[in-house]
Amino acid sequence: MTQATPGSLALRRFSRAFSLAGLALVLAAAAWADPLKIEIAFIARARAPSPPYVIDAPPPGEGFDGAKLAVQDNATTGAFLDQSFELRDVELGEDESPVEAAKPLLARGVKMFVSALPADETLALADALKTQGALLFNAGATDDFLRGSACRSNLFHTAPSRAMLTDALAQYLAVRRWSKVLLVPGPNAGDAAYASAFRASAKKFGVKIVAEKPWAFGPLARARSDAVTEAEALTFARNVEADLIVVADEADDFGDYILYRTAEPRLVAGTQGLTPVSWHPTHTAYGSEQLQNRFIRMTKRRMRPIDYQAWIAVRAIGEAVTELRSADPAKIGSDMQGPGFNLAIFKGAAASFRPWDRQLRQAILLAQPKSLIGLAPLPEFLHQRNTLDSLGVDASESACKPGTP
Repeated sequence: MTQATPGSLALRRFSRAFSLAGLALVLAAAAWADPLKIEIAFIARARAPSPPYVIDAPPPGEGFDGAKLAVQDNATTGAFLDQSFELRDVELGEDESPVEAAKPLLARGVKMFVSALPADETLALADALKTQGALLFNAGATDDFLRGSACRSNLFHTAPSRAMLTDALAQYLAVRRWSKVLLVPGPNAGDAAYASAFRASAKKFGVKIVAEKPWAFGPLARARSDAVTEAEALTFARNVEADLIVVADEADDFGDYILYRTAEPRLVAGTQGLTPVSWHPTHTAYGSEQLQNRFIRMTKRRMRPIDYQAWIAVRAIGEAVTELRSADPAKIGSDMQGPGFNLAIFKGAAASFRPWDRQLRQAILLAQPKSLIGLAPLPEFLHQRNTLDSLGVDASESACKPGTP
């Protein structure tokens, strides 16, 4: 009998290992043999033309363009795994129901939906999709109740909540020691919700609201030549000892008017002035410049927050499909809420979905119109689980409980 030499033993071991590796590749290839086609529907309402005084009106394709870029990004990896992504643009007419618009899509098997709709329509759509086992990614509505008392198990949020936005602002004010605030809420429901969120944030981070003065001078953005109203508005903040004014004006009716028009010098923040946002054209850190440039090349315009939030939603779907090699919405939803799901979104720390309310953890930019000022959470604010959880409603505070339908 010929005795095996050390060299021949090594060769046999290598051959065996190579054969096992080859078998693994064959089995893996067999598992991936069936191609996956993932259809994603983007639903938003057609916007009415903006009046002439609005100089930064929402552009055509806002939101959808971000989703479109994400489909291209998903295709880069998907091509190697025989996965394809198709995006459908559903633009609703003035009286068209998103629930009705979704029915033919559901009938043809679409299970992934991204929306940029108001809160009430988002909730109605989530309920309709849930009965068909479909997922909805909210890329537009910031309302906190969608993450709280009205949360749904099939509803994920890539738009930051109002609580996250106002927490980011309050963190910055606390660090700068601009701790005395005059709060000026507008008359609309969104203004009231923003003001309520800021009150909670101010209490959370030790910022004192020294006075509140609801705006009572009308939509000055539409009445710039109203000299009488202007004179009254100039003095509304007089004799209030505050470091700055926080405005709650989601309709852009008056917030920009306050800057440089108060009788006494006052900084302005909130929905105008220094604003907390998910995305900003001047953000170029953490590799974001390449995302900005790719979007500009594709659309010939700059990326806006809703574009970015829609981009995240479609990228999250692509990431989950790649990880799971599956388009099953139940598996995708479960995977996204797991501790191993992370998504690079060009803002430093990796993003992930909070399992208690399915809100995307993400950093918030603090910016003025042409300059980036800061990034929250600020280093001074820590958290026992994830520093990103210092922004928004934490698990112990959430009204969204396990077992939510």
